[in-house]
Amino acid sequence: MTFQKLAVPILLLAGVAGCAKTGDIDVSQGVGITAVRSACPVVGVPAGTGDVTLFDGASRDARAIDTTATISNVRSECSESGDDVVTRVTFDVRARRTATGPAREVVLPYFVAITRGGGQVAAKRVGQVALRFEAGQPIATSSAEATSVVSRALATLPQDVREKLTRRRKAGDQDAAVDPLATPEVRAAVLAASFEALVGFQLTQDQLKYNATR
Repeated sequence: MTFQKLAVPILLLAGVAGCAKTGDIDVSQGVGITAVRSACPVVGVPAGTGDVTLFDGASRDARAIDTTATISNVRSECSESGDDVVTRVTFDVRARRTATGPAREVVLPYFVAITRGGGQVAAKRVGQVALRFEAGQPIATSSAEATSVVSRALATLPQDVREKLTRRRKAGDQDAAVDPLATPEVRAAVLAASFEALVGFQLTQDQLKYNATR
């Protein structure tokens, strides 16, 4: 396997923050969420973008498949100790070609995107990963990485929202049975402060359609 350090920096200047994280419930002296969230993003692969199929010619018949490739083993290392939250995302790519022959290199574009609030794309960069098939070999593997940088100040929930989430409520309190996350302003604040780091192949419309309909 070859490793290509194709760092794709993503600097979010405004409006992006950390993902919500399920907290622990403390009922010893009333109900309260003791652990609210982490500033580190959730990392994943969007549906339909984790694999790509290249064809030999215009036909989309299975007999015309030239090369297939898949993204796997997506992992991250996150540091949130300084002024910025820095996340390093790495992943593997495994490709298979139909016809084994001379040595050959295939270059595939991929994207790294930061989404906010569960879907809004806040930043995106496109890189390339190269895979080399040795002579007579059907399989090629490679790895790539990207980095996202988010201001820690933007990755922090407002203090009043944190207080609403962590405040202990005892039986008999007016809002004891009310989930604070059900409050519109709290839910909106948590959603606005949620982001994901997503990686996938940069597919054409035809490739997206093929993945969706095969």
